[in-house]
Amino acid sequence: MNIVHEQAKRVYKMFVDFDGTITRRDIGEQIFLQYGDTQKAEAIIKRISSRELTSVEGWKALFEILHPVSIDELTKFVRSFEIDSAFLRLVSFAQEQQVEMIILSDGFEFYIRTILERENITGIPIYSNRLIENGSGKPKPVFPYRDEECKSCANCKRNHVIENSGDDEFTVYIGNGSSDVCPAQYCDFIFAKDSLRKFCEKEKVTFFPYDNFNDVVSRLETLFSKKRLKKRRQAELKRKNLYKLG
Repeated sequence: MNIVHEQAKRVYKMFVDFDGTITRRDIGEQIFLQYGDTQKAEAIIKRISSRELTSVEGWKALFEILHPVSIDELTKFVRSFEIDSAFLRLVSFAQEQQVEMIILSDGFEFYIRTILERENITGIPIYSNRLIENGSGKPKPVFPYRDEECKSCANCKRNHVIENSGDDEFTVYIGNGSSDVCPAQYCDFIFAKDSLRKFCEKEKVTFFPYDNFNDVVSRLETLFSKKRLKKRRQAELKRKNLYKLG
């Protein structure tokens, strides 16, 4: 049932992380644990998590220890990974409410599309890193959305949030990891778990905790049905400060 908004119809934009949010496990990490030197992969992943390595540095280091493998073989491997069973409910909810959903990932497009196709999910824009075959026997990472001024992520999620939403629109962010910390702060409603939740708690950023997408849909139904809905002040200030920097 479509929720009727008071006065002019509100416009919502929903940004969703992929690894560990839509999927139950981090597929990017699992690829290197399976097809790379496991011990070295674990050490590199740990250095990325602790911010000792930037995302770009971390991905490049992981690909260096990757054994020869084709993208086709990797595609077969990732097909078995499970998603949050309630994600389809979130997709249906977004369609019913005419909310544009955008997937933002610091992982790779090939496995995101593989999982979405398996679930018969189409029409959701994806912003992520990519892989290409370069004749070396193993794929090479490409970072089309890298921001040279941002050292955190290979794919600057913050830029996608800003470029795909207006100041008069309500923004929703759903994530779980370190790459979600920056972009979430530019959104009105944050749904957080794992390390993103820990950040929000530590920095006193307003958020909604969740375990799965059923929690998210239930909360959004309540929010969307409110006669008056306020934008998050700190998110507005961050946007304004970013605009001043040009």
